[in-house]
Amino acid sequence: MHRFLAEDHAQFDKILENTLSEANRFLAEVDRLPVGTISPPNIEEINISDEGIGALETLDVFKERYASWMSGSAGPRYYGFVTGGVTPAALAGDWLTSVYDQNSLGSDESIAPQIELDTIALLRQLFGLPDDYTGSFVTGATMSNFVGLALARQWIGHQRGVDFSKKGLWGMEPIKIFSGTPHSSIYKSLSMLGMGREAIISIPCLPNREAIDVSILEGFLENQNDQPCIVVANAGTVNTVDFDDLIAITALKTRYKFWLHVDAAFGGFAACSPKYRSLVQGMELADSITIDAHKWLNVPYDAAIQFTRHLGLQAEVFQNAAVYLEEDISSSNFVHLTPENSRRLRAMPSWFSLMAYGKEGYTEIVERNCQLAEWLGKEINRSEFFKLLAPVHLNGICFTFKVDKNTVSLNIIKEYLNMLKENGDVFLTPTVYQGIPAIRISIANWRTTQKDVEIAWQAMQEEIGEYI
Repeated sequence: MHRFLAEDHAQFDKILENTLSEANRFLAEVDRLPVGTISPPNIEEINISDEGIGALETLDVFKERYASWMSGSAGPRYYGFVTGGVTPAALAGDWLTSVYDQNSLGSDESIAPQIELDTIALLRQLFGLPDDYTGSFVTGATMSNFVGLALARQWIGHQRGVDFSKKGLWGMEPIKIFSGTPHSSIYKSLSMLGMGREAIISIPCLPNREAIDVSILEGFLENQNDQPCIVVANAGTVNTVDFDDLIAITALKTRYKFWLHVDAAFGGFAACSPKYRSLVQGMELADSITIDAHKWLNVPYDAAIQFTRHLGLQAEVFQNAAVYLEEDISSSNFVHLTPENSRRLRAMPSWFSLMAYGKEGYTEIVERNCQLAEWLGKEINRSEFFKLLAPVHLNGICFTFKVDKNTVSLNIIKEYLNMLKENGDVFLTPTVYQGIPAIRISIANWRTTQKDVEIAWQAMQEEIGEYI
């Protein structure tokens, strides 16, 4: 055995002890760390050594080269990309995931598939989904949307009498996808699936909303003349956290032939709260659903879930034919149900967190985050510097500068946000809403308190004068 491998094997406990020390240091400081950091300029090129240096010295090099530049994005004032942090229980599950190092592909060599099935069951209960939904973990909302749309593509093929998983799309009539405000990952998924970004037909939204006008959607569906198509509905848009009327859209399925995919990456968590549950009423009737775990579930990157009622279609698309793999198709044989053959047991952090905090824990996180967003939205609305561009829905805020002119440039917005990032007290991201350069806020971290949003609000007001 290589010298350093042998030495490290003999001192595993010391390696873990030093790693725990670094983890404790970071976690103790994460509330105070700069929420966004800028990497050091002109960092020296790194080279691999012939002999290696061993785990302990490697940890020291890592701390010297990188650790002080790690941002506090897992902390309570990162409001950029609808990401949560990592609950204590989820962290325990994630560490053990690496310790056990199980390939959750679905073979009978490990209990790993059962852990994933149990986690899916817990999530069905959390979101109030019927038992006929099967699900699996994928890397993120993009891959969850990818899986849902892949099943939709296969369903379209069935309606046309063609097995797209075998024949492909060559020479086939284009597939039409209708949506009001699709997330960028929908376009990316359509590109990867061969249906093309231009397959999306944009349906007008309700006035001053990001929610689809269902009456106009029905007109488009009627013009399909019973030809099958796909409808992508939103349960929580990125800019304003708007929701399509899922009840009205699912009612259309009785008269028109379409696959309904609901992108509920973070908005699906409205189901956790009696106060907001009505927003996702009707989601339980969708053909496929996207839920992101590293958003409001507050588990580590990378983890999302895809749900569907159509397990058979999923197996047709993702079946992996090899002599050394079991051929039976079941909800636990994930090698035949997901894009990846090699699958980290990424369900385990979610299992730990769901078991640890239960329905009431996630209700509290969701409602607290929404209450803080509402408070911050009110401060923005009465500010002399900013103005809301839409009412505050759930945990999101969309606003811009209050200026004499009708518009403000996106470059000025970005300069302001870079200044906030350099100051380190809050991290926000730019957007464009109805043609207006704007700023968006998403509060989804389990750590975030009233004190944190007050610190963020104070930082947002400082030095704003030079930008307006």
